[in-house]
Amino acid sequence: MPATYIGRFAPSPTGPLHPGSLVAALASWLDARAHHGRWLVRIEDIDAPRCIAGVDQIILGQLAICGLLPDGEPMVQSQRGPAYREALDRLQSLGLTYPCGCTRRAIEEAMIGAGILHQRFEERVYPGTCREGLHGRPARATRVLATCGGIEAVVNWNDRRLGKQRQNLAREVGDFVVHRADGLWAYQLAVVVDDAAQGVTDVVRGEDLADNTPRQIHLQRLLGLPQPRYLHVPLVRGPDGEKLSKQNGAQAFDASSPLRALQQAARVLELPEIESHSVSAWLQAATQAWARRWVDGATT
Repeated sequence: MPATYIGRFAPSPTGPLHPGSLVAALASWLDARAHHGRWLVRIEDIDAPRCIAGVDQIILGQLAICGLLPDGEPMVQSQRGPAYREALDRLQSLGLTYPCGCTRRAIEEAMIGAGILHQRFEERVYPGTCREGLHGRPARATRVLATCGGIEAVVNWNDRRLGKQRQNLAREVGDFVVHRADGLWAYQLAVVVDDAAQGVTDVVRGEDLADNTPRQIHLQRLLGLPQPRYLHVPLVRGPDGEKLSKQNGAQAFDASSPLRALQQAARVLELPEIESHSVSAWLQAATQAWARRWVDGATT
C-alpha cells in the first residue's frame, strides 16, 4: 500500500445521483475512510452535449446530505483541456497515435467483412483501417496503438473483488480513440491524466467499468504514469436485469431519507445490516464493516 491512500468519486453531471451511482459513491468513500486516506470528487463533464447545467451542484448537495464530504475542492474536467492536450502531444511525439477517418458505420462494415458479428453491449473491435493512412478520407478522430513496440498489448491486472484479469487489447478492443471526432476528449485519456494529477492510488467504481481498465492501464504505461489499484463493485440492476442508469430512466435517490438510501446502497455492497439513528453514526459503523471485509487481512 502507498503511504497515503487517495480515492475518488467521478460522477458525470448528466443527471442527479440515482441509487446505482450512490452505491459507487459510498463504496469509494468507505474504502478511503477504512484506509484512513483522502477522498476526492471529480466532475467528469468533458462530454458537454450530455451534461446539464447546475447538476454538478445538485450532485455535491446529494453527497453532502449523505455525509459523503470530499477532502478538497472538486476537480472539473472541462477546465482540464491543456493537460489532455499535453498528454496527447506526448503520445504523438512517441509515434503512438494516428488520425482516423472511420465512421461507426464504416467500422461495422469492416467487421462484417472480416466475419466479425457485433453483439449488443460488446466492444466494436477496431480493425486498424487507418493505421497505414487515411486513403483520402478526412481525419475525424485520433487513435492510440493497442500495441507496445509492435507487439500486441496484453494487459494483466488484479481487481480486489474480481480477482486476476487479462485482456489482449489489440484483439479484443483494437486501437482506441483518445480524441473524438466531435473534438471532445475521450474518457479513457481524461481519466488517466486526472487520476495521475490527483495522485489517486485506488479506484473504486462499478463493475461495468472494469472493461475500461485495460485501456487505462495501457495509457498509464505509455505515458509513464502510476497505476492505481482497482476495486469494481456490484451494480444496481433494474427489473429487466440491465444496469440501472440515467440512460434507462433511473430516478434520483430519495434525498429526504439519506439514511435509508445509504442502507439500500450497503445491501448492494453486501455489507451487514447496520441499525442507526443518524447518518454519521451509520457511516462510522459501515466504515468498520468495510474495513473488516476489504482492508483487514485483505490481499492486493
